[in-house]
Amino acid sequence: MFQHYFDALRHVMAAGLLLIAVASNAFAQDVLRPEEAFRYRTEIRGDEVLVRWIIEPEHYLYRDRMGVSGLTPGIDLGEAVFPQGEPHADEFFGEMEIYRHEAVVRIPFKRSAGAPNELELELRLQGCADFGLCYPPQKWTTTLRLASSEPSRATMQDTGGLRELLNAPYRTDDQLLPPEQAFRPFIGVSDPFNLRVNWVIAEGYYLYRDSISVSTDADGVQTGALLLPSGTPESDEYFGDTEVFYREAVATVPLSRATPEPRAIDVQIGYRGCKKDSICYPQQLRLMSVELPRATAADRPRSMAPSESEQDRLFAMIARGNLFTVLAAFMGFGLLLAFTPCVLPMVPILSGIIAGQGAEVTTRRAFFLSLAYVLGMSVTYSIAGAVFALAGQQVQAVFQDPWIIVSVAALFVVLALAMFGLYELQMPAAWQTRLAAISGEQKAGTYAGTIFMGALSALVVTACVAPPLVAALAVVAETGDTLRGGLALFALSLGMGLPLIIIGTSAGKLLPKAGPWMDAIKAAFGFLLLGLAVWMLDRILPGEITMGLWALLVFVAGVFLGAFQPLTEHSGPSRKLGKGFGLLAVLYGATLLIGALTGAQNPLQPLQRIGATSVPAAELEFKRIKSVADLDSELQLAAASERTVMLDFYADWCVSCKEMEHFTFTDLAVQAALSATVLLQADVTANDEVDQALMRRFGIFGPPTIVFFDRQGSEVRAGRVIGYVPPDDFLVHLQTVMN
Repeated sequence: MFQHYFDALRHVMAAGLLLIAVASNAFAQDVLRPEEAFRYRTEIRGDEVLVRWIIEPEHYLYRDRMGVSGLTPGIDLGEAVFPQGEPHADEFFGEMEIYRHEAVVRIPFKRSAGAPNELELELRLQGCADFGLCYPPQKWTTTLRLASSEPSRATMQDTGGLRELLNAPYRTDDQLLPPEQAFRPFIGVSDPFNLRVNWVIAEGYYLYRDSISVSTDADGVQTGALLLPSGTPESDEYFGDTEVFYREAVATVPLSRATPEPRAIDVQIGYRGCKKDSICYPQQLRLMSVELPRATAADRPRSMAPSESEQDRLFAMIARGNLFTVLAAFMGFGLLLAFTPCVLPMVPILSGIIAGQGAEVTTRRAFFLSLAYVLGMSVTYSIAGAVFALAGQQVQAVFQDPWIIVSVAALFVVLALAMFGLYELQMPAAWQTRLAAISGEQKAGTYAGTIFMGALSALVVTACVAPPLVAALAVVAETGDTLRGGLALFALSLGMGLPLIIIGTSAGKLLPKAGPWMDAIKAAFGFLLLGLAVWMLDRILPGEITMGLWALLVFVAGVFLGAFQPLTEHSGPSRKLGKGFGLLAVLYGATLLIGALTGAQNPLQPLQRIGATSVPAAELEFKRIKSVADLDSELQLAAASERTVMLDFYADWCVSCKEMEHFTFTDLAVQAALSATVLLQADVTANDEVDQALMRRFGIFGPPTIVFFDRQGSEVRAGRVIGYVPPDDFLVHLQTVMN
């Protein structure tokens, strides 16, 4: 017996040594010296000194730890102008601003008469490497010749594109430059999720800050809101008070990607500018190509925009958070999802399995059956979710084909009929013997069947999406990190299954062990399984037919409760109570049948088409679109009229989509808030190639997903809604997004 513990301990120690070896190898990587990690170029432009910092990948500089001082008498330096950095939560200094890849610092200077022709500068800096190394504060000196605009030979050399950018000629005469010379755009990659666009602006010319736009039509890639520094205030005779850029403009362009693979994309850059006190050019559009490198989870930026959607924050948690914290958080998210309409149908499946054990069920056996069901659900959903995310497919949609739905509904009917005692389900004797020989457990076949049912439930019944699920799938799809994404999915599924384990174990303790009560309990679970079959078929059948099926099921349930059995003077309270509920079920079933014959489709309002007082709630009028081209056309029309756009991704098999349709979109306050918004809807029920291309455009993993666009036709990334949202919460969200 102790030998097993020693073997386990030996494996643990071996794993620990392996981890130590991996960690040692990681720290054995080459560490760059400060002058290698943080190179710089200096240049004189007119009455300014330019210090261009070139920062190695996976390194950064603290803005507050940078400075420039003049060491030459007779030459006075003004206050340095730093570009806008990116926010950074530092474990040593708290909330800081940092620079990555590149930073250009401008320092004005005044030269007194008789001052030397050389300017000596002291550069102060401090930075870190992403793997945990922080360099001590640095002080470097460099010398520039004031008589030349050439870069100092003492500084680091540059490569082609940057040299062209720095040495761009400036015109000082009154001859008008063509726009391609007055405003020269350059595009590059800051990291796999950010582009950087630089404009070199000729002397005496300026660009309007509000005119700058960057977009792409590349499949699976979308640009986010531009990050631009503040411009120079300008009172323009055409546009009033505005902001403009002189000499140089720099825009950071966040990207969302549907795949981590490297690829080339075309980017359209728009801008408009003027010559000072002269003419203004029309809007310019340039199409430029850029190569996107392979993306990893570590490349994902901490903040893609000033504000992030919930799934973006969860994405960051999975990709960079402590793994134990991630698993605990996602198990908690799964626990919350366990009480949604997409997970509740699994309760009768598991309960029916346990009730089907009859007199043999015990609390211990019910617990292990429940655990087997949940593990089958969790493992299958995690693996399938990761595989389909890598392939760019919707795991929910793939398993919503009509033949699969009909087959699963038929399986539920077969299980239900067994609950009514029409036959007994068990594995062939030969299989039972073989499984018993392998495991020594007479009921091994039952556990295998329970695991199978859990796997089937995960793929077919849980046809809903939610921000935690989308975040886990996005980690797999965008970064290829199947380990972290798959573990997050597994923890999410375990959280969803925890109430099932509690319910299943309780059933093993509370269910009667034998007698007529047990038959009644099994019949009740039989009706629940039949209801689950109708619920599945509702995704592919017309609403009137589904109403008829519900009517039949409820009516027969009333008969089983004894609606038509006479009461005697010896009938007990339970018998009378059963007859009362049976009569109510029969009446409701008859009402459902009448509603189905009149064309009603909502079981909660079966008589809505009868009488003038039963008027159905008004619904939002969406315009259906199918393809990416349809969407682009509608966005252009909306932008021309300066209207916001809401795009709803819908599917007939999506339970939460119908919740949004019946409860949220019928709310009068929600309708009023959307009165000036263009309403588009993409029906992705078919899940064909055109539907998948449209979803890949936004990195969407399934409906319901709602995407918002501003008046310029750009997506409001932080405004995305995933899953069902009640009317009051949706109204608050609209007020935030539309402002």
